Amino acid sequence: MTPFKSLTAIATPFGAHNIDTDVIIPARFLKAVTKEGMGAGAFYTLRFHADGTPRAESLFDTPRHRQAHILIAGENFGCGSSREHAAWALDDLGYKVIIAPSYSDIFAGNAFKNGLLTVVLPQEQIDKLMAIATDVEITVDLENQVVTTPYQDRFTFEIDPFRKHCLLEGLDEIGLTLQSKAQVAAFEAKVAIEQPWVAGVAG
Repeated sequence: MTPFKSLTAIATPFGAHNIDTDVIIPARFLKAVTKEGMGAGAFYTLRFHADGTPRAESLFDTPRHRQAHILIAGENFGCGSSREHAAWALDDLGYKVIIAPSYSDIFAGNAFKNGLLTVVLPQEQIDKLMAIATDVEITVDLENQVVTTPYQDRFTFEIDPFRKHCLLEGLDEIGLTLQSKAQVAAFEAKVAIEQPWVAGVAG
């Protein structure tokens, strides 16, 4: 997982409330077992007509917002099913940060495990970011837990200390386990001596 410390980027002023995981990535795109290419199906019903032709009004596909790495969303973002593909799709579409008033707990957990930072801000601050996102870039500073804009806005946010540490250091579950590699090796060596039948060591 890539470490995340700070990002200054274009933001997509989406803002819709109660966006569920089926909107983020429709079920027909769940056949893939890897993240690569998952972004093609992200927000599909908002970006394409039923016949597959692009929607001219799609915010996600304007020249500016195809370069966006921050998504500004509405309350209860990621509700619905527990599919991890929703986080995969957002990551593959290029998003590194989501800013919203609230999230589904399961979605927030899946986002974290995939290196996506979910920032919680009050609706009035979301509205301010929505209003200026079409003109300026937004900065999200995880180390100092603040969102700033060129207009001197400074919005602080809270984050679980463990999640902050993992994101700053780029540690997923495998990375966290590898930090205890020496302790694991010592335990396995001890088991091999004391309980060889458990360790699979021939007697």
